[in-house]
Amino acid sequence: MDKRVISKCKKPALYAGVLALAISVWSFQDDLFQISKNLDVFASVYKEVNINYVDDINSAKLIKTGVDAMLDGLDPYTEFVPESEIEDYKLHYVSTQYGGIGASIFVRDNKIYISDVFTNFPAQKADIRQGDQMLKINDVELAGKTNDQVSQLLKGSKGATIKLLMKRDAEAPVVKNLVRDEIKQPNVVYSGMVAGNMGYIKLNKFLENSADEVTAALTAIKKNNPNGIILDLRSNGGGILQEAVKIVNLFVQKDVQVVSQRGKIKEKNFTYNTVSTPMEPNLPLVVLVNSRSASASEIVAGALQDLDRAIIIGQRSYGKGLVQQTFNLPYNSLVKVTVAKYYVPSGRCVQEIDYTHRKDDGSVIKVADSAIHEFKTKNGRSVYDGSGIYPDVFIKQERFANITQTLISKLLIFDYATKYRNTHPKPIDPKSFALTDGDYDDFIKFLDGKNYTYSTVSEKMLNSLKTQATKEKQFAEIQAEYDALKAKMASSKKNDLQLHKDEIKQVVENEIASRYEYEKGRYEANFKYDKELAAAVKVMQDKTQLASILKGVGDYKTIGKPMLAMAGKKAADKDESDD
Repeated sequence: MDKRVISKCKKPALYAGVLALAISVWSFQDDLFQISKNLDVFASVYKEVNINYVDDINSAKLIKTGVDAMLDGLDPYTEFVPESEIEDYKLHYVSTQYGGIGASIFVRDNKIYISDVFTNFPAQKADIRQGDQMLKINDVELAGKTNDQVSQLLKGSKGATIKLLMKRDAEAPVVKNLVRDEIKQPNVVYSGMVAGNMGYIKLNKFLENSADEVTAALTAIKKNNPNGIILDLRSNGGGILQEAVKIVNLFVQKDVQVVSQRGKIKEKNFTYNTVSTPMEPNLPLVVLVNSRSASASEIVAGALQDLDRAIIIGQRSYGKGLVQQTFNLPYNSLVKVTVAKYYVPSGRCVQEIDYTHRKDDGSVIKVADSAIHEFKTKNGRSVYDGSGIYPDVFIKQERFANITQTLISKLLIFDYATKYRNTHPKPIDPKSFALTDGDYDDFIKFLDGKNYTYSTVSEKMLNSLKTQATKEKQFAEIQAEYDALKAKMASSKKNDLQLHKDEIKQVVENEIASRYEYEKGRYEANFKYDKELAAAVKVMQDKTQLASILKGVGDYKTIGKPMLAMAGKKAADKDESDD
């Protein structure tokens, strides 16, 4: 070929390359100028307000308010953490380890009470119980103090002594001298065997060492030759992505893609594969999820679903497909920034809320059905992005009646459980414990004279009718019918304690079990009522259904198609409004 032709062909390409480089450099310089300009403006406003404002200003609070407002237009997960909040941040996102007594508290009528006690820590060893009142810490009166103030007084270095003045019911106050211990709340809050000789692991969060804890639980379970494994991720809000990858690796072969993250900066794009030989690649596996299972929980559930390794049971998960990274800032502060979206093996992202394209009023919107895409699992089942992880087996979420919710929120069930424990010292077995009819009658007597009033949906509608009719000057015409309906509703409510006896008993049993066996007691007392758990056992015992789901036979070929999923959500919303 003629060299002159080559030369002529190269020149336009060279010019185009130089032009692209010039545009890129100009764009970069413009970005730097805008950043510098905006920082100058921000700093100048901050300076002038601090110097000239008519009243004294809390400078730290002012800057945090400004930064929070700046980040508010992005997403809820991008946040600034000042030095004063670093320890709380670490407890929430990194490790739940601190020096303390192993008990949680709550404020009621300006008084401090114990709400939960953790097994094998100083509070439990000193016979401090749920419902006990805490009067003083190291001779400091607690009346009128906030939850945070008391928590700070309880925390301290491991090995340090702490003096508590405690009161139980009508007994005289007693002094408890404790030695603070290193309190580490586990990620795996319960593990053991359930019906059908199935192994059960309840994972509450994905913080440091969560994969190691699941590994230890699985090792113990395998000694019982289980027929299947149930990994419970319900209400698990997530945590560290790498821990999720390690947990998937316990059930999936080496060198398999689990999740990838993709963002604006290519250097932050990663693909995470399994790196080890799995502990249990063959046993039937079920993952339980609900609407509060998010982030790392959705990575585990989504990866195991996409790889056709596990069956997902429960309700549609939360739909958080965003990855955050922390960056250190001056003066021991930091900022947590959303840097990428994550994608499970089929290629789908579960992110449901579109924070980029907000409405004119600033409110966020969900990903539209028209923007949702179909993806395929390893066995060819259809799954969809943009709406969390939809379960292979959907279990309707049942909600407590108004009477039950009121008894819980007004702490009447809590108080009765405290009374029961203090008058029944003999240990109980949470798995078999059940309230007798006599116990339930005693509970009803306990409620006598106590305030647990509530309004039903029907009563609210009736009150709205009265308000509207009064405005239109027509209430006098319907008052007789209104009064009759109101009387009938009041009469009907008197029967609610019997009408909803079964579910109220369930909650009371659960609370009483926690008084004897703490968090372990709560889980074991609830096993006999847990419909998702029962469904998991049933599916793994039915080998035909198990295979049909994973192979995508019949109705299991499509999982969570948008219109079908929407119909299920509408039905659930209707059930909630009916309550």
